[in-house]
Amino acid sequence: MQRIRLRYTKRGRLRFTSHRDFQRAFERALRRAEVPMAYSAGFTPHPKVSYANAAPTGTGSEAEYLEIALTAPRDPEKLRELLDESMPVGLDIVDAVQAHTSGLADRLTASVWELRLDGVDVEEAARAAETFRAAGTVEVQRRTKNGIRTFDARAAVVSLEAVAPDVPADRPTGEACAILRLVVRHVTPAVRPDDVLSGLRAVADLAPPVPAAVTRLAQGPFDEETGTVTDPLAPDREADRAALTAAPGSATATASAVEGSA
Repeated sequence: MQRIRLRYTKRGRLRFTSHRDFQRAFERALRRAEVPMAYSAGFTPHPKVSYANAAPTGTGSEAEYLEIALTAPRDPEKLRELLDESMPVGLDIVDAVQAHTSGLADRLTASVWELRLDGVDVEEAARAAETFRAAGTVEVQRRTKNGIRTFDARAAVVSLEAVAPDVPADRPTGEACAILRLVVRHVTPAVRPDDVLSGLRAVADLAPPVPAAVTRLAQGPFDEETGTVTDPLAPDREADRAALTAAPGSATATASAVEGSA
Protein backbone atom coordinates (compact mmCIF):
# COMPACT_ATOMS: atom_id res chain seq x y z
CA MET A 1 0.00 0.00 0.00
CA GLN A 2 1.34 3.42 -1.01
CA ARG A 3 0.70 6.62 0.95
CA ILE A 4 0.64 10.02 -0.74
CA ARG A 5 0.65 13.35 1.08
CA LEU A 6 -1.00 16.34 -0.56
CA ARG A 7 -1.03 20.08 0.07
CA TYR A 8 -4.13 21.97 -1.03
CA THR A 9 -5.49 25.51 -0.90
CA LYS A 10 -8.74 27.33 -0.11
CA ARG A 11 -8.83 30.51 -2.20
CA GLY A 12 -11.32 33.20 -3.13
CA ARG A 13 -14.96 32.38 -2.44
CA LEU A 14 -14.02 28.76 -1.69
CA ARG A 15 -12.62 29.96 1.65
CA PHE A 16 -16.23 29.74 2.87
CA THR A 17 -16.45 26.00 2.24
CA SER A 18 -16.63 23.90 5.37
CA HIS A 19 -14.32 20.98 6.02
CA ARG A 20 -17.20 18.61 5.23
CA ASP A 21 -17.79 20.42 1.92
CA PHE A 22 -14.14 19.89 1.04
CA GLN A 23 -14.32 16.21 1.98
CA ARG A 24 -17.25 15.64 -0.38
CA ALA A 25 -15.54 17.51 -3.23
CA PHE A 26 -12.29 15.61 -2.69
CA GLU A 27 -13.95 12.19 -2.62
CA ARG A 28 -15.71 13.04 -5.90
CA ALA A 29 -12.33 14.01 -7.36
CA LEU A 30 -10.87 10.67 -6.26
CA ARG A 31 -13.62 8.84 -8.15
CA ARG A 32 -13.31 11.02 -11.27
CA ALA A 33 -9.55 10.56 -11.36
CA GLU A 34 -9.98 6.79 -10.87
CA VAL A 35 -7.51 6.76 -8.00
CA PRO A 36 -6.94 3.18 -6.67
CA MET A 37 -7.97 4.06 -3.13
CA ALA A 38 -7.63 1.78 -0.13
CA TYR A 39 -10.84 1.51 1.89
CA SER A 40 -11.60 0.95 5.54
CA ALA A 41 -13.16 -2.31 6.67
CA GLY A 42 -16.67 -2.73 8.07
CA PHE A 43 -20.25 -2.32 6.87
CA THR A 44 -19.69 1.20 5.49
CA PRO A 45 -16.21 1.30 3.93
CA HIS A 46 -14.71 4.76 3.40
CA PRO A 47 -11.66 5.78 1.40
CA LYS A 48 -8.60 6.01 3.61
CA VAL A 49 -8.05 9.77 3.76
CA SER A 50 -6.44 11.44 6.78
CA TYR A 51 -6.95 15.20 7.18
CA ALA A 52 -4.59 17.23 9.34
CA ASN A 53 -5.56 20.41 11.21
CA ALA A 54 -8.02 21.90 8.73
CA ALA A 55 -8.49 25.68 8.71
CA PRO A 56 -11.75 27.09 10.12
CA THR A 57 -14.64 27.82 7.74
CA GLY A 58 -14.35 31.33 6.31
CA THR A 59 -10.56 31.47 6.34
CA GLY A 60 -8.40 31.10 3.26
CA SER A 61 -5.35 28.87 3.22
CA GLU A 62 -2.28 28.11 1.15
CA ALA A 63 -1.22 25.22 3.35
CA GLU A 64 -3.77 22.49 4.10
CA TYR A 65 -2.59 18.89 4.26
CA LEU A 66 -4.02 15.40 3.88
CA GLU A 67 -2.80 11.87 3.27
CA ILE A 68 -4.34 9.14 1.12
CA ALA A 69 -3.65 5.40 1.00
CA LEU A 70 -3.55 3.59 -2.37
CA THR A 71 -3.76 -0.07 -3.30
CA ALA A 72 -1.47 0.41 -6.32
CA PRO A 73 1.52 2.74 -6.77
CA ARG A 74 1.10 6.03 -8.61
CA ASP A 75 3.49 8.84 -9.51
CA PRO A 76 2.74 11.59 -6.95
CA GLU A 77 2.99 14.49 -9.43
CA LYS A 78 0.79 12.85 -12.06
CA LEU A 79 -1.72 11.97 -9.36
CA ARG A 80 -1.68 15.59 -8.15
CA GLU A 81 -2.41 16.86 -11.66
CA LEU A 82 -5.35 14.47 -12.10
CA LEU A 83 -6.87 15.41 -8.77
CA ASP A 84 -6.35 19.13 -9.32
CA GLU A 85 -8.18 18.94 -12.65
CA SER A 86 -11.12 17.26 -10.88
CA MET A 87 -11.40 19.85 -8.06
CA PRO A 88 -13.25 23.21 -8.16
CA VAL A 89 -11.07 26.24 -8.89
CA GLY A 90 -10.01 27.61 -5.53
CA LEU A 91 -9.65 24.18 -3.96
CA ASP A 92 -6.34 23.49 -5.67
CA ILE A 93 -4.04 20.51 -5.14
CA VAL A 94 -0.63 22.18 -5.30
CA ASP A 95 1.89 19.67 -3.96
CA ALA A 96 2.29 15.89 -3.61
CA VAL A 97 4.95 13.59 -2.17
CA GLN A 98 5.12 9.92 -1.36
CA ALA A 99 5.01 9.37 2.40
CA HIS A 100 8.21 7.80 3.70
CA THR A 101 7.85 8.92 7.31
CA SER A 102 5.18 8.78 9.99
CA GLY A 103 3.54 11.52 12.04
CA LEU A 104 2.60 14.22 9.52
CA ALA A 105 0.00 15.66 11.91
CA ASP A 106 2.60 15.75 14.71
CA ARG A 107 4.83 17.96 12.55
CA LEU A 108 2.15 20.62 12.16
CA THR A 109 3.13 22.52 15.29
CA ALA A 110 2.63 26.14 14.17
CA SER A 111 0.93 28.31 11.53
CA VAL A 112 1.63 31.60 9.80
CA TRP A 113 -1.49 33.70 9.30
CA GLU A 114 -2.21 36.90 7.41
CA LEU A 115 -5.03 39.09 8.72
CA ARG A 116 -6.16 41.87 6.37
CA LEU A 117 -7.77 44.73 8.28
CA ASP A 118 -9.61 47.05 5.90
CA GLY A 119 -10.37 50.45 7.39
CA VAL A 120 -7.46 50.27 9.87
CA ASP A 121 -4.30 52.40 9.59
CA VAL A 122 -0.97 50.57 9.70
CA GLU A 123 0.16 52.79 12.61
CA GLU A 124 -2.95 51.90 14.61
CA ALA A 125 -2.48 48.19 13.91
CA ALA A 126 1.22 48.40 14.86
CA ARG A 127 0.39 50.05 18.20
CA ALA A 128 -2.23 47.39 18.92
CA ALA A 129 0.20 44.57 18.04
CA GLU A 130 2.85 46.08 20.33
CA THR A 131 0.35 46.29 23.20
CA PHE A 132 -0.65 42.66 22.63
CA ARG A 133 2.97 41.47 22.57
CA ALA A 134 3.77 43.38 25.76
CA ALA A 135 0.91 41.80 27.68
CA GLY A 136 1.69 38.90 30.00
CA THR A 137 -1.66 37.28 29.35
CA VAL A 138 -4.59 38.15 27.10
CA GLU A 139 -7.76 36.42 28.22
CA VAL A 140 -10.45 35.86 25.59
CA GLN A 141 -13.70 33.97 25.54
CA ARG A 142 -15.06 31.50 23.01
CA ARG A 143 -18.44 29.88 22.87
CA THR A 144 -18.24 26.07 22.76
CA LYS A 145 -20.84 23.30 22.88
CA ASN A 146 -20.24 23.18 26.63
CA GLY A 147 -20.72 26.91 27.11
CA ILE A 148 -18.40 29.91 27.31
CA ARG A 149 -14.69 29.07 27.71
CA THR A 150 -12.06 31.58 28.87
CA PHE A 151 -8.39 31.06 27.97
CA ASP A 152 -5.13 32.92 27.34
CA ALA A 153 -4.57 33.88 23.69
CA ARG A 154 -1.13 35.44 24.30
CA ALA A 155 1.01 32.43 25.23
CA ALA A 156 0.59 30.68 21.86
CA VAL A 157 1.54 33.75 19.81
CA VAL A 158 5.18 33.65 18.72
CA SER A 159 5.13 36.87 16.70
CA LEU A 160 2.64 39.53 15.66
CA GLU A 161 3.51 42.50 13.45
CA ALA A 162 1.71 45.02 11.27
CA VAL A 163 2.76 45.79 7.70
CA ALA A 164 1.35 47.88 4.87
CA PRO A 165 -0.42 45.93 2.11
CA ASP A 166 1.01 45.69 -1.38
CA VAL A 167 -0.91 48.03 -3.69
CA PRO A 168 -0.51 47.60 -7.47
CA ALA A 169 0.91 50.71 -9.15
CA ASP A 170 -2.05 50.91 -11.53
CA ARG A 171 -4.59 50.76 -8.71
CA PRO A 172 -3.74 53.47 -6.18
CA THR A 173 -6.03 53.74 -3.16
CA GLY A 174 -6.35 56.12 -0.26
CA GLU A 175 -8.36 53.72 1.88
CA ALA A 176 -6.79 52.65 5.16
CA CYS A 177 -5.68 49.03 5.32
CA ALA A 178 -3.24 47.09 7.47
CA ILE A 179 -1.91 43.55 7.34
CA LEU A 180 -1.17 41.64 10.52
CA ARG A 181 1.33 38.77 10.20
CA LEU A 182 0.80 36.24 12.95
CA VAL A 183 2.80 33.15 13.90
CA VAL A 184 0.96 30.99 16.42
CA ARG A 185 1.80 27.64 17.97
CA HIS A 186 -0.73 24.82 17.83
CA VAL A 187 -1.64 24.35 21.47
CA THR A 188 -4.64 23.10 23.47
CA PRO A 189 -7.03 24.84 23.46
CA ALA A 190 -6.24 25.98 19.92
CA VAL A 191 -5.66 29.71 19.53
CA ARG A 192 -7.22 30.84 16.25
CA PRO A 193 -6.82 34.15 14.40
CA ASP A 194 -10.25 35.30 15.59
CA ASP A 195 -9.10 34.72 19.17
CA VAL A 196 -6.11 37.01 18.56
CA LEU A 197 -8.46 39.62 17.07
CA SER A 198 -10.62 39.35 20.19
CA GLY A 199 -7.49 39.84 22.28
CA LEU A 200 -6.48 42.92 20.28
CA ARG A 201 -9.92 44.37 20.85
CA ALA A 202 -9.68 43.64 24.59
CA VAL A 203 -6.18 45.01 25.30
CA ALA A 204 -5.78 47.66 22.57
CA ASP A 205 -9.34 48.57 21.57
CA LEU A 206 -8.63 47.55 17.97
CA ALA A 207 -12.00 47.05 16.27
CA PRO A 208 -11.88 46.85 12.44
CA PRO A 209 -15.05 48.29 10.83
CA VAL A 210 -15.38 45.19 8.62
CA PRO A 211 -14.51 41.55 9.37
CA ALA A 212 -10.87 40.67 8.80
CA ALA A 213 -9.93 38.59 5.76
CA VAL A 214 -7.83 35.75 7.19
CA THR A 215 -5.47 33.48 5.22
CA ARG A 216 -3.14 30.76 6.44
CA LEU A 217 0.15 31.18 4.59
CA ALA A 218 2.01 28.17 6.02
CA GLN A 219 1.89 25.49 8.67
CA GLY A 220 4.47 22.99 9.77
CA PRO A 221 7.32 22.47 12.25
CA PHE A 222 8.38 25.58 14.16
CA ASP A 223 12.13 26.29 13.99
CA GLU A 224 13.13 27.76 17.36
CA GLU A 225 16.44 29.15 16.04
CA THR A 226 15.01 31.10 13.11
CA GLY A 227 11.50 31.65 14.41
CA THR A 228 10.05 30.37 11.15
CA VAL A 229 7.55 27.69 10.17
CA THR A 230 9.17 25.12 7.88
CA ASP A 231 7.91 22.63 5.27
CA PRO A 232 6.26 19.59 6.91
CA LEU A 233 6.83 17.51 3.76
CA ALA A 234 10.61 18.10 3.76
CA PRO A 235 11.47 14.74 5.45
CA ASP A 236 9.55 12.87 2.73
CA ARG A 237 11.27 14.86 -0.03
CA GLU A 238 14.67 14.08 1.52
CA ALA A 239 13.79 10.38 1.71
CA ASP A 240 12.76 10.49 -1.96
CA ARG A 241 16.11 12.03 -2.94
CA ALA A 242 18.02 9.50 -0.84
CA ALA A 243 16.14 6.60 -2.43
CA LEU A 244 16.76 8.00 -5.91
CA THR A 245 20.46 8.43 -5.18
CA ALA A 246 20.78 4.89 -3.86
CA ALA A 247 18.74 3.30 -6.66
CA PRO A 248 20.67 1.01 -9.06
CA GLY A 249 21.51 2.89 -12.25
CA SER A 250 21.46 6.34 -10.66
CA ALA A 251 24.45 8.60 -11.30
CA THR A 252 25.63 8.42 -7.67
CA ALA A 253 25.19 4.65 -7.47
CA THR A 254 27.07 4.17 -10.74
CA ALA A 255 29.92 6.39 -9.57
CA SER A 256 30.16 4.45 -6.31
CA ALA A 257 30.31 1.16 -8.21
CA VAL A 258 33.11 2.45 -10.46
CA GLU A 259 35.10 3.64 -7.44
CA GLY A 260 34.58 0.28 -5.75
CA SER A 261 35.82 -1.67 -8.77
CA ALA A 262 38.86 0.58 -9.02
